[in-house]
Amino acid sequence: MAQYRLPIGMRYATLQERKQFYTEEFNLQKVSKWFRNGLAKTKFAVIMGRHTKIYPEKYKADASTTLIIDEYESLEDFRQQIIEFLPEAVYYDRSVYNEKDQKIGQELAFDLDPENITCPIHGTLADKMKRNQGLSFCELELEMVKQEAIGLYKFLENRFSEIKVVYSGRGFHVHILDQQAYQMSTQERITLAQQVKSVGFHVDEWVTSGEMRLIRLPWSLNGLVSRIVLPLTKDELEPFDAIHDERCLPEFISKEAIS
Repeated sequence: MAQYRLPIGMRYATLQERKQFYTEEFNLQKVSKWFRNGLAKTKFAVIMGRHTKIYPEKYKADASTTLIIDEYESLEDFRQQIIEFLPEAVYYDRSVYNEKDQKIGQELAFDLDPENITCPIHGTLADKMKRNQGLSFCELELEMVKQEAIGLYKFLENRFSEIKVVYSGRGFHVHILDQQAYQMSTQERITLAQQVKSVGFHVDEWVTSGEMRLIRLPWSLNGLVSRIVLPLTKDELEPFDAIHDERCLPEFISKEAIS
């Protein structure tokens, strides 16, 4: 099983721990509030074990596949499907669909990952890839990517008014909820992503352009690092400590000693 180098206290979640989290801790009320205009035709997705290689044996053939969940009667029904699959990751589709399942808009988002940071200790992403450690990151990279999220928030404030930041379990996602942003064309999104990158931010252009429409679901569990995907206010971002902050620690981790 591939093992990535992770900050202290972060580790893969076992199947039993995933089941415990989604059975006892997954907060559907908070998930519902994230979708402020209601679920409508929201599509979800799960990946069972692409990176951790931990998955229910009966789903071995689909362990690395992105499975779309677009048929559910309620969030509780959605939760039960998660408990069936016990995935390492849960996502939602940022695209907005009408009753005919036609795309009519898409939430704008920026993805900042720690492995894209050039670390004075561990080098560039290319260096990490050569060591088969492409998803690895250290405490310093985690702090550096947080500072990027703070800077990106300030940069985007000049253009947008409804900005949400989410700690993804590894890096940070910046969501733009302004209504006009939902109607931006692919080219406009690409241009914006390039502008953001030109001033020094390491964003994933594939996410911002909209080609990658899935993004990690707030309040779900990132099974690669055993952290809860946590929305943060602007004021909460600066002092946020992903290693020790109890709000992002599932019970099975908070019971462990983290020095």
